[in-house]
Amino acid sequence: MKIMVLMACVVLSANAFAECRIGATGRTVCDNGQKAGGYNNNTGTAWKSENNSGGVTTTQTSKGGEAKTKNGKGVYKSPSGKTCVKTANNQGCN
Repeated sequence: MKIMVLMACVVLSANAFAECRIGATGRTVCDNGQKAGGYNNNTGTAWKSENNSGGVTTTQTSKGGEAKTKNGKGVYKSPSGKTCVKTANNQGCN
């Protein structure tokens, strides 16, 4: 399963990403400034990230999580439905 996710990530990202590298933690990361993606060998999770014109970054994982962030603030929705929020003055999950 891990290999299938990795292959899908590589195939889908081959044309969209300009530069790929393997970090110190073993993650493969590709980035062209607007879109990024990668695969974490330790957790078996692939992820992709995009910036929109408003400066909001949306990150999705192969396990179903999604985060929307801007300027250090954001909202995360887990695959189980839990929502976590971080604002300038507060952070927490429901």
